[in-house]
Amino acid sequence: MAVLALLEDIANGRIRNERVFRDYYDFLAHDDDWLISRFRFPRAVLLEICTELGPGLERQTARSHALPVQIQVLTTLGFLATGSFQRELADRSGMSQGALSRAIPAVLNGIIRISARYIWFPYDAVNQAHIKAQFAEIAGFPNVIGAIDCTHIAIKAPSEGEYAYVNRKHFHSLNVQVICDAQMRLTNIVARWPGATHDSFVLTNSSVGNRLEAGRVCDGWLIGDSGYALRPWLLTPLANPLTVREQRYNNIHGRTRSVVERAIGQLKSRWRCLDRSGGMLLYHPAKVCRIVQACGVLHNIAHSHGVPLREVMALADDPDPGPNYAQPNAEAIRTRQQLISRI
Repeated sequence: MAVLALLEDIANGRIRNERVFRDYYDFLAHDDDWLISRFRFPRAVLLEICTELGPGLERQTARSHALPVQIQVLTTLGFLATGSFQRELADRSGMSQGALSRAIPAVLNGIIRISARYIWFPYDAVNQAHIKAQFAEIAGFPNVIGAIDCTHIAIKAPSEGEYAYVNRKHFHSLNVQVICDAQMRLTNIVARWPGATHDSFVLTNSSVGNRLEAGRVCDGWLIGDSGYALRPWLLTPLANPLTVREQRYNNIHGRTRSVVERAIGQLKSRWRCLDRSGGMLLYHPAKVCRIVQACGVLHNIAHSHGVPLREVMALADDPDPGPNYAQPNAEAIRTRQQLISRI
């Protein structure tokens, strides 16, 4: 009878179940070299990120024990850094795969919410002056406020609109726009277009492209490859340089623009989930877009703290953007010719 009474009390909530606390692996007990190799940040920066994201991750829970913020953040960073399958990460951290699957979107959303603190385009003259000086130090190319390029992130074939994601190298991808400064800090990242989208279209339909076209920047330009249309605010190389000055223009243009290729190399080397060497991302395109955005923010956090990148991978070449048939206007041609005559 006593056992039956006890069971009745438990069923009616008069006796609370004992809370179960799960033991989680203490990643932060390791030294900085170990942490950087697996999560891309030293302990001090990891704690700073956890503190910044903490308020949004410390959710009330009806379960016996809430998932610690540090575990949520570090396991997400481990996935981004290695592209490892979630089961492997869950086993290593001491959490269930289901819990990890729920934690990753929450952490990604938290990182994206703070993106404006770390990724911003230099529309003001003060910041532009500093960036122009740094670009000029590379090869003497004047007035550059950013280098632009696109890169492809391999994904599994989506169930809807699959053909739009097939790029010119015949694999499914997102086409991601990247603009950086001379120090490889990202100043703009656009991750929302399918792989078949032309680079020039991505720029034309981006906030930076619209603002530059509207005259938001009066004295400065981006530099991009021949996949982009020549604009007064976007200088591209000459297709057939004939004179010594034209050849010199193309040379210093290429040397200066290469900084964005190196920035993309660092981005994908630090966050291996973005590179095809780690396999394709097996998620819906919308989730992949959020992964890319979060990696862009984390790239700049690492940059701002001077976190070393041990190895820059030799990345597979991105698909050629294809011919650009847009006709440059007279002002754009004149701007480029005036620069060629000066250098």
